[in-house]
Amino acid sequence: MSEAVIQLDIVSLEAIIFSGEVAHLSARGELGELGIYPGHTPLLTSLKPGQIVVTLPDGKEDLFYVSGGMLEVQPGKVVVLADVAMHARDLDEAQAIKVEQDTRQALANKHSELDYSRALSELAEASAQIRAISELKRKLNRARK
Repeated sequence: MSEAVIQLDIVSLEAIIFSGEVAHLSARGELGELGIYPGHTPLLTSLKPGQIVVTLPDGKEDLFYVSGGMLEVQPGKVVVLADVAMHARDLDEAQAIKVEQDTRQALANKHSELDYSRALSELAEASAQIRAISELKRKLNRARK
């Protein structure tokens, strides 16, 4: 492996979503945005729901969505472990918008029997999916021009 790349594995409970060499990646950690490049200091952190932006060795970008999870940086390798992880192109925008709207409505209804922590978690996840979809559309539109 050359010094200009790092091995990345993105793994969900169901499958390996991505495994390959990347020039760098960015993710949303518990304490903020992370940029990981080859030679990064070893690190273990939790991830918030959101996107992982991967820059491939040829300079092209790829987007993935994770529902949260863990990110581990080792010399020469990064591993993302998530309950739910998928390629951004596989996200269902209509479903994410519906979940977001339904959850906001349930939170606004003070008389409902609602688990607020679960509802807020679902809202964060749906919002993160919508952001990932929007970012993917923006990148695709830029590539077409």
